[in-house]
Amino acid sequence: MAENGDIICRLSIQEIEQNDEIEVNLIPERKGLFIKHVEYVVISQRFSSEVYRRYNDFATFYDLLLCRFPYRLIPKLPPKKIVGVFPSDSNFLENRRKGLQRWLTLVARHPVIREDALLSFFLTQTVADLASKMKDIFKSIPDEFTTSELAAKARDLVPTNNTNDFATSREQIRIIHNGVQKMKIIADQIALRSHRYAADMEDLGNTLTDLALDSVGRTSWGTGGNNSWSEIRRGFSIISKEFSSLSTKAKEQSVLEEEQVCERLNVLLEVLSGHQDLCERVEKGVSHDHQVALSRMMALKKRQIQGVLRGSDAASVATLENRMLQQENVIASVELRTAFSLYCVRTETALVHLYLETLAEILNSLVSVQISSHSELAQVWKVIQPTVVNCLPKK
Repeated sequence: MAENGDIICRLSIQEIEQNDEIEVNLIPERKGLFIKHVEYVVISQRFSSEVYRRYNDFATFYDLLLCRFPYRLIPKLPPKKIVGVFPSDSNFLENRRKGLQRWLTLVARHPVIREDALLSFFLTQTVADLASKMKDIFKSIPDEFTTSELAAKARDLVPTNNTNDFATSREQIRIIHNGVQKMKIIADQIALRSHRYAADMEDLGNTLTDLALDSVGRTSWGTGGNNSWSEIRRGFSIISKEFSSLSTKAKEQSVLEEEQVCERLNVLLEVLSGHQDLCERVEKGVSHDHQVALSRMMALKKRQIQGVLRGSDAASVATLENRMLQQENVIASVELRTAFSLYCVRTETALVHLYLETLAEILNSLVSVQISSHSELAQVWKVIQPTVVNCLPKK
């Protein structure tokens, strides 16, 4: 795996997407003896595997991944439950299923994580109590820094001004993340409007059908001999079917908007959010450890100066010097880990930029769906118009 450390910079988004194809499907009928629970069937094309997993299995896998790859882009899992939403709510379960599929797809396609035994175990093993078994096997395995051959030369892998570059890149990704979030909100609204349009056209068609089937008797007493209503009713009977066609096409449009635009934006958002989480982990973890190690060294040096002033005995001086030597080794190790973490962040940022290429494709999909769908809707309206014109009063 060490040789693959810099492979991200040499890949294309198409090669990454070919790493694996993951399906996560809901099996709601699987139940516990006393408490109902949800299971998923997880399918991996790469491993030709089909395994059953519960949410807790995903959660354990996620925790182990963070321990094994603390400096890699690992998106957050979708929530186990949401306050105010009943756990068996069908919309919540479907949204969580989609979220788990997106999450596992990103993990399985990651150029470094895909080579790890932990991923293979999760996607292929059919052992009972998978979560406990994963903990038993993988919890004691050191993290990537400890096992990577690149760690020893990490200082040579990052530029000298890496801290400034880290901050600049992080801010750029944050701005992009905010922009994509706004695009996602707009895309959701577009899909929702298509769905509502479909419902409105169906309601309009049903209303016209009801009017066309008007069975109330007619008399010249009320119409004054005007037969226009009879002609209009016949027209309603004809065009009501076309409104059903409008509804069908609008439903198809909303599905395409959700699948080709909204869902793909969700994937990109998870990548961008994962990058932000990664930067926070590095900043709060390695950077914090570095500051603590330096502070301890400063405290030891202060004690050394005070000892010299007091004229401490040789044994005390030797003990203090030994502790300072140990602390220097700690600082060197932390600095090396810091360099390795920044190297990983740099490669993970390159991965983010590969995924950003999909934004142009997503926008193109939105344009294509709008052109195609509105053209089809316009054709139906053109079919409807002559019949409506014939219903107009004749001058």
